[in-house]
Amino acid sequence: MSADSFDGRVAVVTGASRGIGLAIAARLVAAGARVTITGRSEDALAAAVAELGGSKLALGVAGKADDPEHAEAAVRATLEEFGSLDLLVNNAGINPVYGPMLEVPAAALRKIFEVNVFAALAWTQLAHRAWMAQHGGAVVNISSVSGRGAAAGIGAYGVSKAALIQLTMQLAVELAPRVRVNAVAPAVVKTRFAEALYEGREEQVAAAYPMGRLGVPEDVAGAVAFLLSDEAAWITGQTVVLDGGQTVAVLGG
Repeated sequence: MSADSFDGRVAVVTGASRGIGLAIAARLVAAGARVTITGRSEDALAAAVAELGGSKLALGVAGKADDPEHAEAAVRATLEEFGSLDLLVNNAGINPVYGPMLEVPAAALRKIFEVNVFAALAWTQLAHRAWMAQHGGAVVNISSVSGRGAAAGIGAYGVSKAALIQLTMQLAVELAPRVRVNAVAPAVVKTRFAEALYEGREEQVAAAYPMGRLGVPEDVAGAVAFLLSDEAAWITGQTVVLDGGQTVAVLGG
């Protein structure tokens, strides 16, 4: 991808004050885009905006991803500040429970779906109505390998990510040909969000990956940038697995 592959384009990345979301925003800015990032903490967003190069390149809008008023305000601010909304990355996600599905409180499951699925749809609807329906664009949803098979202990999260994969396919068909919609499905990536899955036993967890290591946010950012770029102009409705070969190893074994 050329260094100016996103020159003149504007992106919104939800849940991007740190981790995968911030890495995606940084990759897009480095390739010429301007970005709006969202998150719950104003202080964390301010620090992230500074890291991205300041207010000429990035805008932070604080709020909860599943709050309709926050989403509307972020889209409106993006258009007012940068003049377009060409790219959307639905990265915000939560996983507040651990354990078997039969023990997941109904309220927790509803909240997981509100953030991981319903909010992704809502942000896409807003971006489409505000800009993409007329001008075109690209959307990438951040799913998970847990959405492609049973996931011990994080079944509720996995079910929501499976729904997000299905939503990706549905939107790809409905929004074509002007808007492309794809997803990525990472395995364990070294972020604060995923620490419980590897903390204190990273070498043991990484041994299950043929590539010999866990993912890092930049691994996800590169794939997302490709799917958003013109180089992926004939790709839509797909979910790209980012797992260091783990799925292949399991199937092969």
